[in-house]
Amino acid sequence: MDQEINPFHHALRIRKEVCIGCSRCMRVCPTEALRVIDGKATLHPEWCVDCGECFNVCPVKAIVVEDDDIAKIFRYKHRILLVPSVFFAQFEEKLTLDAIKGILYDMGFTELCTVEQGADLLVDEINRYIAESEEEKPVISSFCPAVVRLVQVRFPSFADRIMRLIPPLEITAQYYRSEYEKNGVPLDDVGIFYVTPCAAKIAAIKAPVGGYESPINGVINMSELYNKVFLAYKQKGTNENEHCTLIHSSLSSTGVRWATTGGEAMNVRGRSLAIDSMPNVIEFLERLENEEIKGIDFLELRACDMSCCGGILVQDNRFLIQERIDKMAAELPEKHALDQEFRNVCSGYIPMDRVEPRAMVKYHSDITIALQRMEESRRLRRMLPDIDCGACGAPSCEALADDIVCNRASLDHCVILHAHEADSGMMEKIWGKKRFLKK
Repeated sequence: MDQEINPFHHALRIRKEVCIGCSRCMRVCPTEALRVIDGKATLHPEWCVDCGECFNVCPVKAIVVEDDDIAKIFRYKHRILLVPSVFFAQFEEKLTLDAIKGILYDMGFTELCTVEQGADLLVDEINRYIAESEEEKPVISSFCPAVVRLVQVRFPSFADRIMRLIPPLEITAQYYRSEYEKNGVPLDDVGIFYVTPCAAKIAAIKAPVGGYESPINGVINMSELYNKVFLAYKQKGTNENEHCTLIHSSLSSTGVRWATTGGEAMNVRGRSLAIDSMPNVIEFLERLENEEIKGIDFLELRACDMSCCGGILVQDNRFLIQERIDKMAAELPEKHALDQEFRNVCSGYIPMDRVEPRAMVKYHSDITIALQRMEESRRLRRMLPDIDCGACGAPSCEALADDIVCNRASLDHCVILHAHEADSGMMEKIWGKKRFLKK
């Protein structure tokens, strides 16, 4: 397998000692980055986009998210927690924002900030970017890091279309870092932590694209933090602590909806579409690649079903979360109180560099060898039964053919062909005689 010079950082890890080799993860991977070898799931790391589809379907929790230990916050005197609206929206109304604030203060955080405060600043910037962009339309949102990686790996010809503006999370982090610096606080004393609803955002913060360096010092698993807050509430009730600052009044209806499906696209002038869940995103990009769809100015693409409401680390029902966010948005102003301050401080941070394509090297980096292997794979596929059963340890007959020509597997891996040789009558009764005619 050809290796990338700068490999992706991955937030998902397979625990081999737990994996039972059931192949469920392999079947749902959108980039066919997984194989079953020696009874264990094995990853092609340069193909993985950290979307979390494998995490969702693993029946034994063999796939885990590698985040930062919450104890890391105590390395800093000022401990800022960037909290997305979907975190608050998981709790029933009886557990108020002030109550959550008190529990998080008891855990050690000194300031809570809503992540989406940076969204208001992006509205004008996105519309300006689309109007002035010299790249072919549609412009693709840079909000979802799993989609950004998907484009890099599976649709590299669209990498130029990824919007070169950082997401609200990074704008908000830059703002608070700048505020502490302006007030004379040594930056070594300031720790900025983000509560993430997905694995892809961990990977994006640890290894950002577009020549950008994130000011975020650590990423905390939303599922684990939710459980800690809920347990503390059950055991001790609420403690509305006045020493922990929660800047909730600085959130707008625009911001609170930003992480939901359509929350970004609804602010774009021109023709824009919002598409969620990885299968839908891939199907749409394939149609766009085949030039079946035209005339779109902007695409809001999100890997998770219902966007961040359906993130793999979100505990509550995504429909209930969406309902609570809509209710929250209805009670908020269109723009938040710190909007102008964000513009003054963060305008210079918003642009990022071009996102580089990282096409999947399926056959070989040498184009001559790659073309030879591609033709050989095509011939092999005509010999295989086209059942995509996964028993060979590859997600499809096409993937097995590719593995064979790249010396990662052999034709002997096809269990169906072996079974046909052993009992052709039974196999042909099940699958039909034509299935085994060598074309």
